[in-house]
Amino acid sequence: MSEFDRRTFLKGSAALGAFGLLASQSPASATLINPADAPDILRKPVPSTGEEIPAVGLGSWITFNVGNDMALRDQCADVVSAFFNAGGRMIDSSPMYGSAQEVIGYCLDKLGAHDRVFSTDKVWTSGNGADQIAETEKRWNTKKFDLLQVHNLLGIDDNLPLLFDMKNEGKLGHVGVTTSHGRRTEDLIAVMMNERLDFVQVTYNPVDRKVEEYLLPLAYDRGIAVIVNRPFRGGSLTQRLEGEPLPEFAAELGVESWAQLILKYLIAHPAVTCPIPATTNPAHAAENMRACLGPMPDEKMREQIAAVISVLV
Repeated sequence: MSEFDRRTFLKGSAALGAFGLLASQSPASATLINPADAPDILRKPVPSTGEEIPAVGLGSWITFNVGNDMALRDQCADVVSAFFNAGGRMIDSSPMYGSAQEVIGYCLDKLGAHDRVFSTDKVWTSGNGADQIAETEKRWNTKKFDLLQVHNLLGIDDNLPLLFDMKNEGKLGHVGVTTSHGRRTEDLIAVMMNERLDFVQVTYNPVDRKVEEYLLPLAYDRGIAVIVNRPFRGGSLTQRLEGEPLPEFAAELGVESWAQLILKYLIAHPAVTCPIPATTNPAHAAENMRACLGPMPDEKMREQIAAVISVLV
């Protein structure tokens, strides 16, 4: 559901009983199920390496910036637990997200889940990128990230070569570059055309579709995986759709909510690898992951989804 719902932050775990995933667990005691018992969900390959990752991930912007409040940290751990138990892997963060990195590290430590995550973070500095990455590794309590990205192209002339060097030395799995809110799209395209990136991260949803014109086809042609940020426009899109009936054709996809319909719209695009909705509610984390189950829309239905949403918002 919504990427950010602070009002329900402390009530999220109670709602899990309705979803049957962690019904017997209290907010402070959520545990992980065996990965073999997790749902068999849609996975997509990273074109450059062939590694397959679940088609929906978890963002941490705002939602995991909870400082040292232990009740909220434990709530974040419940979100991560629900996410993993529903088959998720990719968690994304950034040095610019306040305490989010430290909170993710806390969650992974508490759950004993460092081996379950596809760890995704960023370098966001015009200064010493190596020092910032070392601090990020400390906050996550990890020695090697699956993916590091130059965040919003900041300091790219220094930071991108640094990431490629780390990958060549076996200290990093994948290299990427990000933008958000539709900014600097042309600059990102130039990097995509000139560098052998593994990932790009962009803003995309049924309302913000500019990347469909050139960037997504380019990523597909160049074999670059695409992470989608702001799939729900920071929560404002799902909030606007709340209470509106789903279109009749949504039944063909087996969706339960607008959030799942939007996620299916995104992951059905052949260039998209993984949208990363953020949430403070464990039940919503599980619900979002169920977008990876069942039929996916074809191109005609994707256009129907976009058309319906554009009328409502």
